[in-house]
Amino acid sequence: MNKIHSFHPLLNWLLPILIFTCCGSPGKKDGTAITGEKPRKVFRYNEAAGISSLDPAFARNVENIWAVNQVFNGLVQMDEKLNIVPCIAQTWKITEYGLKYTFHLRNDVYFQDHEKFDGGKGRKVTAADFKHSFFRITDPEVASPGAWIFNNLDRSKGFSGFDSPDDSTFILWLQKPFAPFLGLLTTQYCSVVPHEIVEFYGKDFRNHPVGTGPFRFKQWEEGVKLILVKNENYFEKSDGQQLPRFNAISVAFLSDPHAAFLEFLKGELDFLSGLEPGYKDLVLTKNGELNPEFNGKFIMQGEPYLKTDYIGILVDESMDIVKKSPLQNKLVRQAINYGINRVDIVRFLRNNVGTPGISGFIPAGLPSFDSTRVRGYNYNPEKARTLLAEAGFENGDGLPETVLTTTSAFLDVLEYVQYQLGEIGIKIKIEVVPAATHREMVARGNVNFFRKTWVADYPDAENFLACFYSKNFSPAGPNYTHFHNENFDRLYEKSQSELLDSVRFGYYRQMDQIIMDEAPVVVLYYDRIVRLVQNNISGITCNPMNLLTLKKADKK
Repeated sequence: MNKIHSFHPLLNWLLPILIFTCCGSPGKKDGTAITGEKPRKVFRYNEAAGISSLDPAFARNVENIWAVNQVFNGLVQMDEKLNIVPCIAQTWKITEYGLKYTFHLRNDVYFQDHEKFDGGKGRKVTAADFKHSFFRITDPEVASPGAWIFNNLDRSKGFSGFDSPDDSTFILWLQKPFAPFLGLLTTQYCSVVPHEIVEFYGKDFRNHPVGTGPFRFKQWEEGVKLILVKNENYFEKSDGQQLPRFNAISVAFLSDPHAAFLEFLKGELDFLSGLEPGYKDLVLTKNGELNPEFNGKFIMQGEPYLKTDYIGILVDESMDIVKKSPLQNKLVRQAINYGINRVDIVRFLRNNVGTPGISGFIPAGLPSFDSTRVRGYNYNPEKARTLLAEAGFENGDGLPETVLTTTSAFLDVLEYVQYQLGEIGIKIKIEVVPAATHREMVARGNVNFFRKTWVADYPDAENFLACFYSKNFSPAGPNYTHFHNENFDRLYEKSQSELLDSVRFGYYRQMDQIIMDEAPVVVLYYDRIVRLVQNNISGITCNPMNLLTLKKADKK
């Protein structure tokens, strides 16, 4: 708790100065700094975590996805309500009981101009380009982390499951029906790329990207600045007007979030995503609303985020680390769940940003989320003590100290968890390790009690439930707890071929209840997107996938 407030007095002292600065004329530098010409509309944001690649084949994390989304397009895309809508494909048809997907492409989409095309002008996109692009994702030599998207292809059809009978028709086949598949095709992995440019640059396509998107690549000094400029030949329009409306995007790479926040307050950045503990209490009231002192200075956007924050428990009894742990006992796992007050975590540590995780692993924001049908764990310390006694550890007697592994970013919440579990006799020691080390330890099963988050790759609950399917054991898959339940697996496999949403959602809820009952995880909260946008910026939409889409954005 003290750590959260440690920056607060300093920022309170700075607040009048910063607000005075903000009230000046933000954005005077935004055009000439890039072009040297008359001021132009430039959208500026910061990427503290950096960008590792501009190649869609490696659009794995949010940082890469946001940049790739400006430069590339796919067959289909999502709107702000998670509806799948046309993009380069203007229509599509799903036939043969969900096994065959036929897409009919627009005929006015061109790759961005590049000197490697004939005459330096971008050429027209054809169905063959999608065939090449998707096959590239599956190529082991490329080693794209998105290759899993096409694991269900029927490679006996067409060219490894793909076909392009003419320039405007693209077909793919699946081995078995998979209802969320169209949503998978909205991911940035599935962007179309020009094969001749990819072949020319090879691995250097990561920093020489050419796509069809609203912005095209201009300059990238890694760790310093990324510049994207308007694609004058972009195919999408809005209200009859050509998109995009900004002339350029400028991405900075300030690693210090407090420095980025000050830049935003000074008007040097147009947009800020997320709130760090150091300035969260300055920006938000205790009820999660924008501090009245900032009204009229910038806008706060909020939306449920398809992201579940949880504590994972390794439950694979074949592993030595589990055999030696009391966490193998389901009653102990359930006691831990009852011993944590998630409502207070969200209220006091997160200023009510998010939803307490008392309704299963599937997060709020998905259509299949239903807090009335999945019973999770409300705070009930007496129930927790009863369960511990049933497990043979009355008042925690005989329970060894358990190590909870995390990174520094989540220490505040886990210190609160440590305190609460201590109140019911469960002794926790928190071990803080670097983020990369933590990822490796969790993936390899080297820790049996760990802090983790899961962010949706696509907007379907199957993506969250896949974390508990027995054939997805890490490190090959996302089942970090090594949870194995035959009834769960049966429902999971049944749901994949069910095309009727209402029936499939029923299977999802049954699976979610199994997870809650068996307790391989402690769901803490479902996150919420918080974005700060300067008052003179309009047209930035927000959806639960936290995708940054700037083609309709504008500046007054």
